[in-house]
Amino acid sequence: MGDFIIDFSNWIWDIPMLALLMGGGLILFIYSGFLPFRYFGHALKVVRGKYDTENVPGQISSQQALSAAIAATVGMGNISGVAIAINMGGPGAIFWMWMSAFVGMATKYFTCSLALMYRGTDTAGVVQGGPMYVIEHGMGKKWKPLAILFSVAGVLGLLSIFQANQLTEVFRSVMLQPYGLDNGEPTKWIIGIAMMVLVAIVILGGIQRIAAVASKLVPFMVLLYFGTVMLIVIKYFGRIPEMLWLIVEDAFTGNAVMGGAVGAVMVIGARRAAFSNEAGIGTAPMVHGASKNNEPVREGMIAMLGPFIDTIVVCTLTALVIMLTGVWENAENDGVKLTLEAFEMGLPGIGKYLLMLAVLIFALSTMFTYSFYGHKCFNYLFGADKADYYNYFYLITIVAGAVVSLNVVVSFIDAMYAIMAIPTMISTLYLAPKVKAATKDYFARMKGK
Repeated sequence: MGDFIIDFSNWIWDIPMLALLMGGGLILFIYSGFLPFRYFGHALKVVRGKYDTENVPGQISSQQALSAAIAATVGMGNISGVAIAINMGGPGAIFWMWMSAFVGMATKYFTCSLALMYRGTDTAGVVQGGPMYVIEHGMGKKWKPLAILFSVAGVLGLLSIFQANQLTEVFRSVMLQPYGLDNGEPTKWIIGIAMMVLVAIVILGGIQRIAAVASKLVPFMVLLYFGTVMLIVIKYFGRIPEMLWLIVEDAFTGNAVMGGAVGAVMVIGARRAAFSNEAGIGTAPMVHGASKNNEPVREGMIAMLGPFIDTIVVCTLTALVIMLTGVWENAENDGVKLTLEAFEMGLPGIGKYLLMLAVLIFALSTMFTYSFYGHKCFNYLFGADKADYYNYFYLITIVAGAVVSLNVVVSFIDAMYAIMAIPTMISTLYLAPKVKAATKDYFARMKGK
């Protein structure tokens, strides 16, 4: 079963998915008139609350929506996902992660604007947003099978088994193994159950509690990680230009990958970027669709900052630490263990503990938000009265994630992400003219203010 999941994931994430996500994102980027670059400053003003309005439909504020979305995206994908990308595709994979992020900003803008333009209501009459509602209300009932496909893949793909797996690994490596306290399998079960209890306390309180916790954790999490990484980067400051050049050079030569396969480097970069910033997958529209905002374009502006913060800033910092310390060239470790080795080399004695704290917050904040995404998909499929059953299924799988192998976990999540991307990108490209018209109207109105 494990081999089948890995093979299917590798097959679906080849050229077709690259064309859909990066090609589709590039089309949206050009079609928008390079909007992420032109209106980046306006997006920053929006997120600072300059244009906030009260008494509009929704469950959370736009800033809370961005915090919850970043809590889901700025997570283990940035710490262990970058390590996996460099391990599999060499430094060049980071360049293709950057390219995916720039076009991903346009994709996020379109998908999250649409999430507000085509909101729906669940069976309890609560306003909801996300690709499934965009497909049903924007494209029509005949497209509903696409909405169902997205929701089924979401129920399975938005489990936090990867976060549970990597948090378990780093906790064992830092806190238990050096002191001879790791008993292998039984230890994994104990950590898994402890994580399940912690996550249960937050997610059983609903989206308001998830958003409130995320909006407090995210700024602290990013500052802690940013500060720790900067200490290491400053230590090796003189080598930064060399490392940045290596990223660009390797992107077009593939020298760090056996056989010099540039295509393989592109695929690995795009795949890890999709897992990291989730542009085009359809998760962020679900939380942005719940925000108290009646301006779809404004919400899209806020959302497009996500891939920039996630991939251009946080992933690059992680990549620099792994490359500057040189651990990527000779380490047998993969995933979070490779990043852990880099932090320990960069800041001997304290590096691994600082990363441990960052990983704990990254992983838990992602677990909180993913439960909301999966809950929405379950709600769409089975109705609001049954949606809470999903939380119990979600909590049980956290324990499973702590115990199973990394390869199978990564491949399963990747495969489900790919299936979610198909309905999301089809609906976004189909309805892109609606967003373009709304953008034109919005900025015409803004000129008068």
